Amino acid sequence: MAIEIKAPTFPESVADGTVATWHKQPGDAVKRDELIVDIETDKVVLEVLATADGVLGAIVKGEGDTVLSDEVLGSIVEGGAAAAAPAAAPAAAAPAAAAADAGEDDPIAAPAARKLAEESGIDLATVAGTGKGGRITKEDVVAAVANKKSAPAPAAKPAAAAAAAPVVVAAGDRTEKRVPMTRLRAKIAERLVEAQSNMAMLTTFNEVDMTEVMALRSKYKDLFEKTHNGVRLGFMSFFVKAATEALKRFPAVNASIDGNDIVYHGFADVGVAVSSDRGLVVPVLRNAESMSLAEIENGIATFGKKARDGKLAIEEMTGGTFTITNGGTFGSMMSTPIVNPPQAAILGMHNIIQRPMAINGQVVIRPMMYLALSYDHRLIDGKEAVTFLVTIKNLLEDPSRLLLDI
Repeated sequence: MAIEIKAPTFPESVADGTVATWHKQPGDAVKRDELIVDIETDKVVLEVLATADGVLGAIVKGEGDTVLSDEVLGSIVEGGAAAAAPAAAPAAAAPAAAAADAGEDDPIAAPAARKLAEESGIDLATVAGTGKGGRITKEDVVAAVANKKSAPAPAAKPAAAAAAAPVVVAAGDRTEKRVPMTRLRAKIAERLVEAQSNMAMLTTFNEVDMTEVMALRSKYKDLFEKTHNGVRLGFMSFFVKAATEALKRFPAVNASIDGNDIVYHGFADVGVAVSSDRGLVVPVLRNAESMSLAEIENGIATFGKKARDGKLAIEEMTGGTFTITNGGTFGSMMSTPIVNPPQAAILGMHNIIQRPMAINGQVVIRPMMYLALSYDHRLIDGKEAVTFLVTIKNLLEDPSRLLLDI
């Protein structure tokens, strides 16, 4: 009995996906709940698992093909025994047939591992997998790249193997590599262009003295971690708390435009930009205005781990009424972040630098950070934007204001 393998049901915000990797080929034995194929969307990579024990039958959608919600990808012959792939394989399975002709099995590898291997010129067949069931992880490829750099230069590869690497040699040591843009990168590009084309976007700047926040963190970080079961106290939770308090006072910054209507949100769903191997993703802290510092830090840590492992769900990155991004993690001194539509504003954090400041007529050294607020001028006036940013500055320079609600 043949059982259809279908693409997941995509939410309304995701129109389609792309078949990223088939982990099994026609004729391979599969077990129930075993990973068969990865579907890449413009937000996350979705894993499709086997729904029954059996043998993988025909592949309908090959790697690189676009698929719609619930579209048939292939089939499983329930209860069958593993056998060689059919001689007349469909066109979609041509890459697998080519690999079989070369006498090599397609290694089981995570999407991030495959991408890194392709970019680094690593043959996955030579990499030992340490993941579950021998699956090759990104860390395995990183180790292989390190070994490759430290090893003597290998002999020239056969022409067939050289053709697999998408590198064009122009002259001497000048090389070019052409690879397809990932769906996530393409979506980021599309949204950035859309934001700049359809918004009256401006950016206002200010600076914040981080002395009090840093002192508070230094004093209580060990007790905080012990009290909250290993949750570490960082700076982002202070910024989220200050931002949600400022959003209460300036509801237009937390609003969005829908046609000719302004939608004021009675909650603060704060998106926190997180860097991953696939690009920048923005998971959302729901009802952040009611979260404690520990809950915020735990949520951010969980999102960070999921982003690194490629496990973020679409629902975790959908929505959001306001966004915070921290370029200071990478050493940015100042930037103009781009608003994530349909939101009306985004707060940019930057690195903390010891600078001389004039305090009460004296020059003292203080840890200073530049803040940037980009906003949609169609919805937010300059006065509101500036006052909103000043409010965040005041709350951070005197954190007791957060407790006293002043």
